[in-house]
Amino acid sequence: MSRHRCPAAAACRNLAPVIALRTTPGPAARPFRTGMTVAFALLVAAGCGREQAEAPAVEPAADAARQVDGSVTISGDDRLAGSLTWRAPRVALAEGDEALVAALDRAGEALEAGDLEASADSAIPLYLAVLERDPGSKPAAEGLERSLSALLAQGAAALGRAGDDDDALHRARMVAAVARSLRPAEQRVRDYLADVDRAEHLAEINQAAERELRAGRLGESGDGALARVREALALDEDQPRALQLRAAVESAMIRRAEDAASAGDFDGAAEWLDHAEAVRGGAGAVADARTRLDTRRRAWILRLRDEGIAALPRAGGIEDARALLARMLVLAEPGNAAVAELRERIDLAVHYGNFRPGQRFTDRAGGGRGPQMVVVPHGGFSMGAADADRDAEDSERPRRNLRFDRGFALSLTEITVGEFRRFVDATGYRTRAERRGFSMAYDERSGNFVRRSRVDWRMDFAGARAADDLPVLHVSARDAQAYVDWLAEVSGERYRLPSEAEFEYALRAGGTGRYPWGDGPPPEGVGNLTGDKDRSPGGRGWSNAFEDYDDGHWGPAPVGSFTPNAFGLHDLEGNVSEWVADCWHDSYRRAPASGAAWVNPGCRMQVVRGGAWASSPAQTRSSWRAPSPVDNTNARVGFRVARDI
Repeated sequence: MSRHRCPAAAACRNLAPVIALRTTPGPAARPFRTGMTVAFALLVAAGCGREQAEAPAVEPAADAARQVDGSVTISGDDRLAGSLTWRAPRVALAEGDEALVAALDRAGEALEAGDLEASADSAIPLYLAVLERDPGSKPAAEGLERSLSALLAQGAAALGRAGDDDDALHRARMVAAVARSLRPAEQRVRDYLADVDRAEHLAEINQAAERELRAGRLGESGDGALARVREALALDEDQPRALQLRAAVESAMIRRAEDAASAGDFDGAAEWLDHAEAVRGGAGAVADARTRLDTRRRAWILRLRDEGIAALPRAGGIEDARALLARMLVLAEPGNAAVAELRERIDLAVHYGNFRPGQRFTDRAGGGRGPQMVVVPHGGFSMGAADADRDAEDSERPRRNLRFDRGFALSLTEITVGEFRRFVDATGYRTRAERRGFSMAYDERSGNFVRRSRVDWRMDFAGARAADDLPVLHVSARDAQAYVDWLAEVSGERYRLPSEAEFEYALRAGGTGRYPWGDGPPPEGVGNLTGDKDRSPGGRGWSNAFEDYDDGHWGPAPVGSFTPNAFGLHDLEGNVSEWVADCWHDSYRRAPASGAAWVNPGCRMQVVRGGAWASSPAQTRSSWRAPSPVDNTNARVGFRVARDI
């Protein structure tokens, strides 16, 4: 028979319904694209080159054999040519019935093995070759039918994998080409072709989504990869590759959130997580990412805190730390401990440098250690005597309000004999009492203070050798200044005598009473004061003293023997009175508003503050002050030091 004979007229008449299929899909199908429609029609019409009236009638089996013969040219989308065309491999059959039987046997074995169309030894080419030779072969026709069923089953299996497997989709296309060549008008083939077309359309959408994803167009604004993914899932909500791409878009948004967090942009990170949450409606991955970002946010807060603390000692560090604190406030929840810590450290740096209020410390000084210092907190107070104070003098007024915006340090106690000795040994300094050969000391026989020869800083209140832990006496204001100048030089720190305002502020320690402890009688153990129960070695008592008070000492006590005040300082209210840096002025009018020392160059009179072991109750008041010549030395006055921080 001629290999170019036209199929039966009935088969050619099937062309119109086949084309109509592409524009009027069944319930399970969707429209095919133009290229596939043209190819499908051409496959049906292949070989119909003669008039239908000239074609003799043929059997259905022979019709199937004719439809796969010849060359098919695809117009339209050439990209699909390879997948829309199938030509049966040429099978060479020998003459005679034995060759047909052998071919049927081989075809049956290939069908059993699932080898359906790939080569000349596959089932479908063999069955077609037998039908070409013997159109009435029932075994070949039945075998071809079984092969088509098996082929469609393979195609369906491939379509089941085609969602995320390009090779499976390629196999499904090949099955489609073969099935269209064999039975283009059968409903099962038409349904299968519709499924393939749908799979290809989904693949194209997914490929577009992949391109958008690779280009970084995720679709947070309504387009890009996410829009393509949603288009695919609208066609098939379980489509594997679309589901994978949706997860990939979500992951990419989470990565952008993490990148933003790594750069400290947690607002941007939160926005990206909101976008990611909208992808799958609050999937667990976003919740986990929020947990991770919250951990990273807390780590950033801690890092900013550490950077702020590290910045504080540097020049301009307080402003740098404040800027870091502002960034922390944006990131942190209310009440965050790290924010509170940095804010406190900034406050401390503003007011105390590297110290804390109440902190005790010593500095290296000349191969040893300087006196123990206490950090006095910053704050304000009312300096001077109240109007109702009956013992106050005009020099203690007018009362004024002062504030120290920065803390300072005072020595824990008065400077001791041992501490002053280190200074003298290091410098060879000779005090005023040494140079002039006398000082004022207590005389037990007369009960008064008398001028006594060869009394200097080494002696106690009565002129005897002093222990190292007693406050140094018999030193002038200039001797005290010489000590602090040396201490500042050997320590490299800003040591000085305290100002009068600093002394009273530290003496009151937050109190507002007549005395450092309040308005009533002194509590037991508050300090070395004049009590009416005190007795001298010879049995003397005080004529003007606090009632019912006995501190156990006649003369200065070893420093630190009594209870410290609220600022942690000892002996401000008693033991010995102390030199301060201010020159004497008859009142506080025009005194510095800052609380700094009021100094006039070359002044001859300097201020003494604080009660002593021999001071009357009036001289123990918080506002009491007295003038003394800068070269004066006696058994009642010592000093302590201040230091800037």
